[in-house]
Amino acid sequence: MSPTSLNREGLGETPNPLGLAGIEYVEYVTAKPQALGHTLERMGFRPVARHRSREVLLYRQGGMNIVVNAHHGVLRGSREPTETPRISALALRVQDARAAYERVLSLGAWDVPMHAQVMELNIPGIHGPSGAHIYFVDRWRDFSIYDVDFVPIPTVEQHPPALAGLRWFGVVQYVGRERTDDWVRFYGDLLGLTLLPAGQRFGIMPKGALMKSPCGLFYLQLVEPHPATLAYDEQEEFERIGLGAADVPAAVAALRANGVEFEESPNLKVTERGALTRHVLQSVTFELVHDERGSTP
Repeated sequence: MSPTSLNREGLGETPNPLGLAGIEYVEYVTAKPQALGHTLERMGFRPVARHRSREVLLYRQGGMNIVVNAHHGVLRGSREPTETPRISALALRVQDARAAYERVLSLGAWDVPMHAQVMELNIPGIHGPSGAHIYFVDRWRDFSIYDVDFVPIPTVEQHPPALAGLRWFGVVQYVGRERTDDWVRFYGDLLGLTLLPAGQRFGIMPKGALMKSPCGLFYLQLVEPHPATLAYDEQEEFERIGLGAADVPAAVAALRANGVEFEESPNLKVTERGALTRHVLQSVTFELVHDERGSTP
């Protein structure tokens, strides 16, 4: 979907029109799932289940789920797996997935055709940046989407605790030059996210526009290329995941013990406010942000 094609209908008086309740999962697509899985395990995630019919693996720690998808040809127009992992989907928890889906379609969103096979759930979704999808999930309490589509890996703890209390903080999206306003309207009109004042920042990566979800459980950061960057790929995409930690140095120490390396330079250091892992597999990095909020349920 192009954010410039939106119907500019307002959200009225409803502060959370979709009943957003946090992030359900982030999905990566890759042709080398084992390599990405190794990286995720260093970050504290554990493989807990396999998809019943596709080359898809579910990783989890605490209240966070990451889906690693190496299956070809799932959706026409979606990203195909390559050796370089990319974030291909963001699934959001809502009170009523069908109602959320119908509302965003009425506001101009482009739908993702249903593709469930026999005995699989239909998860409604819309197009996001650069072929990525945004899904709406309402089965996340006693009964979850994974109970239908995934088979637990035997002898594996299905709900491993989060390393150093890590939890979802948000997602960083790269946008094209002078495209921030378009995407602010996109997420504001469709999902009810609100733009924070320029002076309200988190972590050690202060660039871009920061938007807060109406549920208060996650943030979205929109980052344009630096003005001095002449050669810039105008690709717009979800670039990295933000993880919240009540004690960033303690989380960094635990991750370093797992073999995770962090960026350290005169302009970018590990501090109590945040930290950034070094890129692995050419594209995968995680941002740690000081966060005193409780864990996502």
